[in-house]
Amino acid sequence: MMKILTKTAIALLVLAGVTTQTQAQCTRQDPSNPNSPLINLDGSPCVNTVVSAVPFLRIVGDARSGAMGDAGIGISPDPNAIHFNASKLVFADEGLAISATYTPWLRALGLNDVYLAYLTGYYKLDDLQAIGFGLRYFSLGSIQFTDQNGEPLAIGRPNEFEITAAYARKLSDNFSAALSAKFIYSNLAAGQQVEGGETIEPGIAGAADISMTYRTPIDLQNAESELTLGLALTNIGSKITYTNSLFRDFLPANFGLGAAWKIDLDEYNQITFATDINKLMVPTPCQAETCVDADNNGIFDYREQSSITGIFNSFSDAPDGFSEELKELMYSFGAEYWYDQQFAVRAGYYNEHSQKGGRKFFTVGLGLKYNIFGLNFSYLIPTTNQRNPLDNTLRFSLLFDFGAFDSQE
Repeated sequence: MMKILTKTAIALLVLAGVTTQTQAQCTRQDPSNPNSPLINLDGSPCVNTVVSAVPFLRIVGDARSGAMGDAGIGISPDPNAIHFNASKLVFADEGLAISATYTPWLRALGLNDVYLAYLTGYYKLDDLQAIGFGLRYFSLGSIQFTDQNGEPLAIGRPNEFEITAAYARKLSDNFSAALSAKFIYSNLAAGQQVEGGETIEPGIAGAADISMTYRTPIDLQNAESELTLGLALTNIGSKITYTNSLFRDFLPANFGLGAAWKIDLDEYNQITFATDINKLMVPTPCQAETCVDADNNGIFDYREQSSITGIFNSFSDAPDGFSEELKELMYSFGAEYWYDQQFAVRAGYYNEHSQKGGRKFFTVGLGLKYNIFGLNFSYLIPTTNQRNPLDNTLRFSLLFDFGAFDSQE
């Protein structure tokens, strides 16, 4: 599908990574106090979403977690653990596995050439060490670029990708840690020009993930169970720019904490309950009069912080204080039932505060496994009027556990 894009409308590509911030019809709760909260005309808090460049890095790529409300930090390890928590890889049952996922994007709007493709895998070097890899590719389809007068200039195919390598190691029987390194490439409108004559270039950045996992058995009278706790700090790295300007945007650095409780009801039946809490470690946008531009260069100071400073300040910089910081937490809840490790049913719920984006949706899915082959499906059901790129979209993942094949020889 073709889309028309003028130079002044490049901000519409925010879905792929350009930072924008808008506030519609907002006024001060107390007009005489420039530090009072901004509110909408109906008195509700004004939207103040935390935004970053390359948000495709935070898209949950696999259908298993996608069916569990995007929960994935603590659930049992598979190749897609590299996105959530690479330290789980050393606890994997099989020595080698690969997963491939295809996610249609914005199909509810009739777009057929926008999608996310995700390829991941791992290999256990021994019982103490594992390595993993990931390749994430996001295509924005075909776009017709135009000038200020609407005259066609060129047809482009914006795209972004991420390459990740991870190393995980057990530090004790129940505890592991991992370090991941990633290369990020974002080509939104290379070769086109913005106002002022600056030429848009591909954005390039590097980042790292740090993750830890702790597993412990829990004694139940009539069943065996295991509790897994995970902590992941992801996308910690350099800032990114699309022009020669010294100004750069933040990557979507994220703090994630997750837990999963797996219960073996009997020889054939197993159920897992999982929950994740995530928070973007990106500065909260200031609001109107409270914004500071100390050097008068036209860029607010909060956007000129270094990436590390921005991470630390992100826990205490919300204009409305601690209560607004709590609103920046995103919650995922999921459940997974397996019968004989061959058939799975999954469901979940995702919740984000309305002031911080307002994404709320239910998810459902199925899983099938036979020998080395696995197939997972997920489907997203919106619960609000806010559109989600995955509204009523079916996505699927293929999984190959080559270690299971070796064990049968």
